[in-house]
Amino acid sequence: MKKTLSLLLIFSTILSCYSFFLNSSPKHKNTNKGIPSDSLRLGAFSTSLNVQNLKKSKEFYEKLGFKVLGGSKEQKYLIMKNENTLIGLFEGMFEGNILTFNPGWNENGKNTETFDDIRTIEKHLKDSGISLDTEIEKGMEGPASLMLKDPDGNLILIDQHR
Repeated sequence: MKKTLSLLLIFSTILSCYSFFLNSSPKHKNTNKGIPSDSLRLGAFSTSLNVQNLKKSKEFYEKLGFKVLGGSKEQKYLIMKNENTLIGLFEGMFEGNILTFNPGWNENGKNTETFDDIRTIEKHLKDSGISLDTEIEKGMEGPASLMLKDPDGNLILIDQHR
């Protein structure tokens, strides 16, 4: 678990490289303060895949119509996109695959005007009885992340970059 957490912190740092896609304004409207469970907004979704061979995986996903959006072969990761679908290919950075949500971003890595702040999401998850693997440091504002697992042990990263 400690290795997974360290790798996820590295992964989160890598996702921060998306910052060049962001608008410069840090302001947002959190319009969903008392959010009902059916309207929780988690932001852009991507699947982060642990791949054995980045080159082979890139070629495979290109055949499915994906194009490189970001990343670096030298740093052993690529972010690929097909229409509204994002996948991250990560060679040897973490175990297993990760479902990732980015509050405040759309699928193009652009800021959304309104979104649910990660602290609102965290409170909703806790109030719903969902156990978290990592939590947000108390009193923080802006960028933060948390992790949890679904009932089958699939890792979920909610990673807000603004």
